[in-house]
Amino acid sequence: MGRRSFTSILNAMARESARQQRLAEGERRREVRALMQAQRDEERQRALETKQQNIEERNAEAQDKTVEAQDRMDELREILPHTLSVDDTITFESLRIKEEFPLFSPKPELTTPLPPPTKEQFLQDIKPPSGLQKLIPGSKDRYRTVLSEAQANYRAAFRTHREKEAQRLTALEQAKQEYEQSKKEHEAKVQRRNEEVDEFEACYKKGDPKAVVGYSTMVLERSHYPEGFPQEFRVAYVPESKQLVIDYELPTPEVIPKVVEFKHVKTKDVIEEKPRKEAEIKEIYQDVVAAIALRTSHEIFEANQGNQIDVVVFNGFVQTIDVSIGKDIRPCLISLRVTKERFKELDLSRIDKKACLRNLGAQVSPRPYEVQPVKPIVEFDMVDKRFVEQSDILSDLESRPNLMDLNPFEFENLVGNLFKQLGLETKLTRSSKDGGVDVVAFDVRPVIGGKVVIQAKRYKNTVGVSAVRDLYGTMMNEGANKGILVTTSGYGPDAFEFAKDKPIELLDGGQLLYLLEQVGVKARIVFPTDGKSE
Repeated sequence: MGRRSFTSILNAMARESARQQRLAEGERRREVRALMQAQRDEERQRALETKQQNIEERNAEAQDKTVEAQDRMDELREILPHTLSVDDTITFESLRIKEEFPLFSPKPELTTPLPPPTKEQFLQDIKPPSGLQKLIPGSKDRYRTVLSEAQANYRAAFRTHREKEAQRLTALEQAKQEYEQSKKEHEAKVQRRNEEVDEFEACYKKGDPKAVVGYSTMVLERSHYPEGFPQEFRVAYVPESKQLVIDYELPTPEVIPKVVEFKHVKTKDVIEEKPRKEAEIKEIYQDVVAAIALRTSHEIFEANQGNQIDVVVFNGFVQTIDVSIGKDIRPCLISLRVTKERFKELDLSRIDKKACLRNLGAQVSPRPYEVQPVKPIVEFDMVDKRFVEQSDILSDLESRPNLMDLNPFEFENLVGNLFKQLGLETKLTRSSKDGGVDVVAFDVRPVIGGKVVIQAKRYKNTVGVSAVRDLYGTMMNEGANKGILVTTSGYGPDAFEFAKDKPIELLDGGQLLYLLEQVGVKARIVFPTDGKSE
């Protein structure tokens, strides 16, 4: 079975399992609420006998609505604390089928033989004539007739019994065959599932991108959020830097209760609402957005078996409508890139979410309630473009130039031309012996533009923090507003950590291929095996 097949099966299994868990949890909550509501309804019914019945009922209705709003707020406040009490690790053993096939248990009527008829049952009431009975004319003939009929009935009953027993034994044998067939199918299903899990586990431990994405998807699918949260996301993995990128759909501000309290006004016999202040709604929504970003990162890192993930990138989007133009929009409200080691230092039970995200270098919308967007630290569609669909690979991959075959001069010109076509005014400054190149570029846009230093590394190995430090030093010397480091490989966690609070953008091999494709250049990256190009 191919990797695509087993991962799709397991992903479908995970989604169905997670969906059933969410439905069960939702049903449990509804049952609890229904029970509480039924109790209140019963109390209200008894109150109908008094004059105060209407007042009490309206008071209770207002109280119910207030409690419901408070419960909703409690759920929102628990978004982050809830995950801290849950072990998000999914053991591969738990994916196996554990239930034993039941023992053969046919219906009792199939296992219990029918008692055969006996002659005595049919002859016990038939007595030969005796004494004076013999003197009655025809008594002997009647006796012989009744006796003959009884014997015939016995023989018929015996044949019927034999036929029924044969039918019972046939049905029992059929039940045994059906049981054995079902057992065989179950064992085959268990074997297939366990083989799939074995392959899944082996691929995950080897760092296979599809397996890492599949496992991470299962982790996020099992996360329980309050009702009304979309829980839609997509995941990509860059094996060179062990970076997992998550595009996550955030709930809209409508998930925040707009009313703080409901109160019955007796004089008017109406239920009045005490609205929640708009400033408070905005603050709560910002807190929800922050909680989802931190919770998702926590879940991925906690479930990270075998240390397959060193860096998590979380991009939180919201699906909404731009009322000024009446069109659907999907702005990014938060973008976070954090290393495993840095995240381990956090005590999520004691943090201030805003301060924590600021410390981690996250890009956070200053006004998420008004869906003011921020630029994602890593664009999802730029992640690891080497892992394309096989149909694309078969059609033209071999005809594409391999960036690793370019000499340093050709590579530096490629980088300079790329950013020139992307809108920057570029000037090649120097090349170095390792194939790196410094390009001084200018973003000519007013206010937000300025000088940009671009450095490229034609590497096959992971780029460490020293290259990022060198770029930063060049920026300082050049008085640049921004630095861009481009590599054909990927980056280590220390590189991301160093760049997180600086105006530095790190582009890996997949992102380079993506940008080249945007300007009409289709290329590929095939690393050499002779130890060259680092």
